[in-house]
Amino acid sequence: MNNLYRSATPIRSSQNNVKKLNFKTIKHNTICSLNDVEYFLNNLNGLVRYIKLYKLLR
Repeated sequence: MNNLYRSATPIRSSQNNVKKLNFKTIKHNTICSLNDVEYFLNNLNGLVRYIKLYKLLR
């Protein structure tokens, strides 16, 4: 039982292994993600219009 408790504790990294944030890469990834979301929502809006038109003409 004591071994299970010790294995469940998180392993802390030393101060030498701390990664520095690359803000340029983070900014680029955020912009790409927002563009993907915008594209998806625009396509979803077109799909909703198509379904409404289909129901109207049916």
